[in-house]
Parts: sequence; structure tokens; C-alpha cells
Amino acid sequence: MIEERPEFVTAFVNPRCSSLVCHRLPRDIGDNALFTQREPSMPVYSIDGITPVVHPTAFVHPTAVLIGDVIVGPGCYVGPCASLRGDFGRLVLEEGSNVQDCCVMHGFPDRDTVIEADGHIGHGAVVHGARIGRNAMVGMNAVVNDNAVIGESAIVGAMAFVKAAMVVPPRTLVAGIPAKIIRPLTDDEIAWKREATKSYQELTLRSLATMKETVALAAPEAGRGRFELPKMETFDEMKSARGES
Repeated sequence: MIEERPEFVTAFVNPRCSSLVCHRLPRDIGDNALFTQREPSMPVYSIDGITPVVHPTAFVHPTAVLIGDVIVGPGCYVGPCASLRGDFGRLVLEEGSNVQDCCVMHGFPDRDTVIEADGHIGHGAVVHGARIGRNAMVGMNAVVNDNAVIGESAIVGAMAFVKAAMVVPPRTLVAGIPAKIIRPLTDDEIAWKREATKSYQELTLRSLATMKETVALAAPEAGRGRFELPKMETFDEMKSARGES
């Protein structure tokens, strides 16, 4: 069962806006924050009478596809062109997790494919019949195969292939084809991962609040703005800043 965490609070909705729904915000945004969002439109398909579930505070991009036994929990982000096919087994995204653009989730009957709370699935990754532990990260274009378990706060390197039934210990880096244990992760590396996931939790709020379909401009406008976001270090920048190779 997915539980709501106390650091989130339900925001108020303007009653004059009839097509708006309420969402929860992190408490550090402020208990009096006003947050409204129009009902999203996304391709969601039932099969054999089972319909996907999307929590109102999750963001699922309209080009993502959800089929059947899919449960998307509070504060989750599902990116463009992601495919979550719950037509055999159940797919679960727990609170605050993200499945980014072009990712695929699928599994076998009678088995759950689970991304635990604060899990982070990078661009183009495939998770098939596996369990991704709390606060774990799967790098870009990696594949995590059936019955594999990625431990809490572990990181699977980009392009890695995690073989079926492999168990990755918590706080461990794995990489390669097939994936092998490289070393334990440092506290700094795990902190970096948490910040990366936080940026996607914030993107969920930004997307719910401001993303809309529009028409491209013919040319950049004068004084074109930039996003005002906190600085984010890449993994190699973080290592370099700490004098690590």
C-alpha cells in the first residue's frame, strides 16, 4: 500500500475555477500556498476490466502510455513517451519516484514490478519484472531484468545490463554488460542522487502548474528568459569538486 508522507500538505483550490483540481505541495513551499491545475489528458487504457490509477499529485506526460494494472503514487513523475504496460503483471510507482522519457516498464503475470519511494529511472531505461529499492537510481538506457532487486540507495550505471535475479546490495554502484558490483557508494554520491531526484519531484510540481500544449514560435523573442532553477552538478562535476576521480 502506498502511504502519504507528512512532509506533503494539501493545497487549497480556488472555488471559482470549476475545472481545477487540488494537489499536495511539499511543506517547505508553505502551508498557505495556492496551487491549481487543470485536469490532465493522458492516454490511459483499461484491459480485462483493470484500469490504471494515477494519484492527483502525480504528473504523467500526455505522450506517456499507461495500460491496465498500473499504480502511480503521490508526487510521481512519468516522462514523455514512457510506456507502462500493466497488461501482464502489476506496475507500481511509489511516492516521489520518477520514470523518465522513453522508459519501459513491464513484467510477468502474478508478479509486481516496483519502483519504491524516491526511485529514479533515467532516460530510456527498461525495468522488466524487477524491484528498484527506495532512493535507488537506474541510469540512462540501462536494463534491469526479471526478478532483479536493486537495493536501497544503490545506483545502476548508464547502459548497464542487470541480469535476471541479480541482487544489488544497498548503497552500491553497479555498471557494465553484464552489470558487476564496482564499489560502495560514498555519502556524497548518495546525497547527489537525492538532489537529482528532488529536482524531478520539483519538476512534477512545475509541470502540473505550468505545462501546456502550445504552438512553437517562429523565432526567439527579444529578451528570452531562462529557467530560474537551483544549480545542479553532474556526477563528474560533483566528483571533481571533491577531488575524486
